[in-house]
Amino acid sequence: MDQLSDVDVRTIGLPSSGGDPASLGDLYDDARVLAEAIDAISGPVVVVGHSYGGCPVSQAAGIPGKVRRVVYLTAVMQDIGDSLLSLVGEAHPPIWDVHAAPGGGRDQGYFNVSNPVKVLYHDVGPELARQYADRLGHQSLVAMNQPLTQAAWRSVPSSYILCENDLAMPMELQEQMAVRAQRIRRVSSSHSPFLSRPAELAGILREELAA
Repeated sequence: MDQLSDVDVRTIGLPSSGGDPASLGDLYDDARVLAEAIDAISGPVVVVGHSYGGCPVSQAAGIPGKVRRVVYLTAVMQDIGDSLLSLVGEAHPPIWDVHAAPGGGRDQGYFNVSNPVKVLYHDVGPELARQYADRLGHQSLVAMNQPLTQAAWRSVPSSYILCENDLAMPMELQEQMAVRAQRIRRVSSSHSPFLSRPAELAGILREELAA
């Protein structure tokens, strides 16, 4: 985000997402990569998890003193023992285009988001929305069914940013999870406020950094 150009922002590629379905990792791979990235930073950090990214954040970022705050941006914020799917009754959400692995269980394989321009970017300009939709990778199904063994929000301060016009993460589910956070913020946006309302989101994140 250009609005945070003066902040040392680092984005992490998660192994559970990518272009080759056969090489996708799982939740614990994602958590390992995130933990390594946190460890490589010399000073204190604020960790932001978006969407599924809240799962590896919860699993890996509970490091008091090192991690000053975890921010869940319309993100999954479950407790120890919970998986992403356990929060939605174990059923694959209807927005998932599921590709089960031949001969595997129901959670072996991958999924893509059906109609991502509408579901993820409906308040983003059409050209920009298409650019980002084309960049989306496949997402591992097994990562959706793996439980947390740690919950960062139990050991470090936390905030939840609700996206009020999100078509991917229902408001009822966001509000159900957000009660675990110490602070709750709201943005009138789709699932992707970093594209549709970047200045507003950057302002909120600056406040979280200052806190």
